[in-house]
Amino acid sequence: MPRLTVVDPATAEPRTRALLDKVERALGVTPNMMKAMASSPAVLDAYLSFSGALSKGRLPAAVQEQIALVTAVANECGYCLAAHTVLGARAGVSDEDLVSGRHARAADPKVEAALRFTLAVISTKGFVADTDLAAVRAAGYDDGEIGEIVAAVALNTFTNYFNSVGETQLDFPAVDATLGH
Repeated sequence: MPRLTVVDPATAEPRTRALLDKVERALGVTPNMMKAMASSPAVLDAYLSFSGALSKGRLPAAVQEQIALVTAVANECGYCLAAHTVLGARAGVSDEDLVSGRHARAADPKVEAALRFTLAVISTKGFVADTDLAAVRAAGYDDGEIGEIVAAVALNTFTNYFNSVGETQLDFPAVDATLGH
């Protein structure tokens, strides 16, 4: 049972409703996570602003979705694992990479380097080794893209924690997978 209130878009205050309408237009649905975030329009707006800004970055949507999968597994967030499995497929991530990406692996070596760096950022709380930074650079990522990887980890960690605290009711197809590494 959810531990945070879910806002009904039909009865939401005007500012909140406008934010939820934006989500509906973008995704075609309003996920429970965003309905729960809508309890504080500031939280929902912050999430939408941060994710919107990153969507305009240089990392492809598919790579961002794979970063979200790695982060969901590392933070044991079943809601985000399910959501980003659906969103990753929509972004063109192959079925194989949707599964292997959960463990920081990918068919494309450059993408795999980003996922391994993601895992390093998470496991070291950002205190990555020089070798981790050198490896992601050697794979072809510049400092701007490295910054976007770190930002994607931060954004996804926020949603993972939000859903864990709120025990958000799953409204994506459940993923039958062990969350552990």
